[in-house]
Amino acid sequence: MGGKPFEKTTFHAACFDLSFEGLGVTKKGNEIVFVPGMFPGDEGDVEIEYRRAGQLFGRVRSLSKLSKDRIQPLCKIHSACGGCCFQPYSYEAELRFKTKKVKEQFRKIARMDIDPFPCLGMEKPEYYRNKIQMPFGKDRRGNVVSGFYKMGTHSIVPVEKCFIEDERSEKVFKTVRSLMKSMHIDPYDNDTRTGILRHLLIRTSRHYPQMMVVLVTNVDRFPSRNNFVKALVQAVPEITTIVQNINTRQTNVILGEKENVLYGKGYIEDDLCGVHFRISPKSFFQVNPIQTEVLYGESMKAAKLTKDDIVFDAYSGIGTIGLIAAKDCGKVISVEIVKEAVADGRRNAKENHIDNFEMYCDDASSFMVQMAKNEEPVDVLFMDPPRKGSDERFLKAVLALKPKRVVYISCDPSTLARDVAYLSKAYLIESVQPVDMFPRSFHVETIVALTRKNG
Repeated sequence: MGGKPFEKTTFHAACFDLSFEGLGVTKKGNEIVFVPGMFPGDEGDVEIEYRRAGQLFGRVRSLSKLSKDRIQPLCKIHSACGGCCFQPYSYEAELRFKTKKVKEQFRKIARMDIDPFPCLGMEKPEYYRNKIQMPFGKDRRGNVVSGFYKMGTHSIVPVEKCFIEDERSEKVFKTVRSLMKSMHIDPYDNDTRTGILRHLLIRTSRHYPQMMVVLVTNVDRFPSRNNFVKALVQAVPEITTIVQNINTRQTNVILGEKENVLYGKGYIEDDLCGVHFRISPKSFFQVNPIQTEVLYGESMKAAKLTKDDIVFDAYSGIGTIGLIAAKDCGKVISVEIVKEAVADGRRNAKENHIDNFEMYCDDASSFMVQMAKNEEPVDVLFMDPPRKGSDERFLKAVLALKPKRVVYISCDPSTLARDVAYLSKAYLIESVQPVDMFPRSFHVETIVALTRKNG
């Protein structure tokens, strides 16, 4: 994780809380020490490892007392991988943490005392991801491995089985590793910038027997490509399309610009809240299809749509929210700046025979400002920004447009609280509903319903 080296002293610690990122909170004297893998109620010996940004971080050496919320983790490498920090924590306790996290961020950042509804969780919080991507590399013996980067490094933690990904993906990764070895296809090396296969991305459909495999390569063509594709499909007949994505840049961004369809149609299809979607390699589509229906169902409730409402869908991606809302309102205006996503959205509207949906390729802030100048009415605004939240320019555009209701969907309670505090100049909070989209991680999605003051 990095940080300034620190004298590695060991002390006895009692964990009394969890941080925003799911780290155990302990104390050494008057100083807080954050410890991954500790939960409230745990006690044991902790070794201080480093200080970063003025804060101390440690690791568990041994536990002498266990939290009542501890469980036996399914995954044996969860602590090394770092992707599932709540594997040893009961799911009920995890949901309580996420509800509290939302409440605390509003208190600290927005200076608001709000009581969110309890976080909505899954009946079975395993094998939920419909999108999985892993880098490839070699271990010390020269064997091809795939897995996840250890937190803060480019060191790959090999993964044979992941308990949050679609189970169909496991066979694909195993087959690709085997084919790379037999066909002498080297994984990409970040240091030397040599090798062929950088990442493998898999997307699966919940409602249809369809699976997409995306080979992210460092070169346009590679030896035995056709034989590789043929052998992969033969070994895993569930695969319905294979796409090669070429990324020659020295970057942490996984996908490059150029793509070649090597097998099948180049996309898969899925249904969400009664709407049919075509999903390409770069399409934004929520990774947990079961909870996405919960998320969008709750969002529609929060919107209180009527047949006469004009809806504005900002940060719309492939138009998912707008297309779902269209059946319950008069008109949807969807705005997205990525042209490929706009093309997908328009195609999805056409294929679903939705004719009250208009999608524009533009900057949402500029579009809203122009609508306000033209005095064009909007009844409901849906906004689902990236993790960094909205900027002041966008929020000012919302205040200028004056929608009657705003439904803010966020994957980060911190930026959500900041933005809602800004909008509170003109809006009242009606409800705050956390939804667990990412079980076993510290992340939480939240829906805030806002109503304009004075109508």
